[in-house]
Amino acid sequence: MENKSIALDGPSGAGKSTLAKRAAEHFGLIYVDTGAMYRCVGLYVLRNGFDSKDIDNILKLLPEIKLEMSYDAGGIQRMFLNGEDVTEAIRLPEVSTYASDVSAFPQVRDFLLNMQREMAIKYNVVMDGRDIGTVVLPNAGLKVFITAKPETRAKRRFDELIQKIPNVKFEDVLAEMNIRDANDSNRAVAPLKAADDSITLDTSDLNFEESFEALCELIRKVHYDG
Repeated sequence: MENKSIALDGPSGAGKSTLAKRAAEHFGLIYVDTGAMYRCVGLYVLRNGFDSKDIDNILKLLPEIKLEMSYDAGGIQRMFLNGEDVTEAIRLPEVSTYASDVSAFPQVRDFLLNMQREMAIKYNVVMDGRDIGTVVLPNAGLKVFITAKPETRAKRRFDELIQKIPNVKFEDVLAEMNIRDANDSNRAVAPLKAADDSITLDTSDLNFEESFEALCELIRKVHYDG
C-alpha cells in the first residue's frame, strides 16, 4: 500500500513546522523538517567563513557535509551536522539568512532532494518546507499551503526568539522576515509558491489549536475518511 504523504508549504513563521510536528504525532506519522536541512548547510557555510552567496566555495563544501536526522524521546526531530547536534544552533537569526541564500542554488537543492524523497518512500510522512508540494513531493496525497500576515508571522517568531535572545527587536525580526519572503518567492529555482492543487490555510486569525484542528480536518478527509 502506498505511504501516506502530507506536504506543508508556506513562508517563514506561518506555523507550518509546529503544526507539522503536532499533526505527525497525532496521526502517528514521521515528521520531516526540510528547512532544517537547508539551515544545516547554511550553518556550515557560515562557520567556514564564506559568504552565503559564494557559490564556488559552497560547492566545495557540500561533499564535506554529512546530515543525519533522528528523533528524541519526545518525538522531536534533531539534526546532526557531521555528528554534532545542531538542532538549536540552526535556529539563530543569522543562520536563517544563510539558509535562505544557499537554498536558492540548484546544486544545494539537488544535494538534499534525494534525502527528502527517500524519507517519503520509506515512511508515512508530514513534510514541511517551501517547495514540498511543487518540487519535492509533487504527488503527495495532501498539499497544504499554510500562510499568515507578515506581522503575525514576525510576532510568532519574535516570541520564540525572545526566550533565547533577550535583546532581539521585533522590528528586526519583521525586516528579516520580509527580506526572506522576497528572496524565497523570487528565486529562480523552486520559488516559494502554492502548488496548483494545494489547499490554502491562512492562520492569521487562528490560534494554534484552531489552526491544528483545521489541518487535522484536511488530513482526515484525504487520508482517513474511507
